[in-house]
Amino acid sequence: MENKGSNATIILIICNTFLFAIKITAGLISNSLAIISDAVNSLTDIVSSVIIFFAVKTSSKQADEGHPFGHHRAEPIAGLIVAIFAGILGFEILHTSILKLMEPHEHKIGIYAITVLLVSIGMKLLMSVYFKRFSRKINSPALLASSIDSRNDVYISTTALIGVICGLYGYPQMDDIAAILISFWIIYSGYKIGVQNIDYLMGRQPDSSIMEEIKKKACAIFGVIGIHDVRAHYVGNYIHVEIHISLDQNLTMIQAHDIGKNVQKEVEAIEGIHKTFVHIDPI
Repeated sequence: MENKGSNATIILIICNTFLFAIKITAGLISNSLAIISDAVNSLTDIVSSVIIFFAVKTSSKQADEGHPFGHHRAEPIAGLIVAIFAGILGFEILHTSILKLMEPHEHKIGIYAITVLLVSIGMKLLMSVYFKRFSRKINSPALLASSIDSRNDVYISTTALIGVICGLYGYPQMDDIAAILISFWIIYSGYKIGVQNIDYLMGRQPDSSIMEEIKKKACAIFGVIGIHDVRAHYVGNYIHVEIHISLDQNLTMIQAHDIGKNVQKEVEAIEGIHKTFVHIDPI
């Protein structure tokens, strides 16, 4: 999983570096604030991608004496850093766009600028789909954050494209208005990513569907009379479960232990669950 996650983040870094290079060139040539804002967004994506690369490698390390339950919180921390970067960037672009809107300035929009934005839209759409599927496959919130960010970049580049085309047809203010809209997109995406990863770090309970599946799996084990006090919470991007099972008090210790282990194995077979702690109550 570590190699797969690391390889995915390397692809992310390469794609974002390429997009930054062509966008910043187009933005400087055309003097388009919308394209420059989009380029700065790609620069932030590069920084975020590097952070995610190290987070994925750290998260997949085995548990050790200092971290007995593993290093799974590394990825939500990376996701939170990405969110903070997005927020700072969004407010900076918003501030610059408003100042530029009040100052007349010349635009030199050409076919290169429009082509760059179309390439950006296409690449980011493919990246969004790829990283969404891949993040679910390896249960990576950091890569899921990248997928959401790539999806939002499609909207950002589309907004920049509309502003550039309007500027080309004699409405230069639309370029600055597009940059303002881009800033709001960036701020909102940062907020969404931040909330999700804060939930992971705060140990939020999983969705009710997962809780019901835990109970169903435990109750189906032969010898389990009943269950109670089922609790689960996120430890990074994985789930830890604590469950109390009721067993016949006449069972031997070995029989009770085997039933408890069967419950543990069944619950840990559920996707996303890393550890299950079973407490046995004789009745």
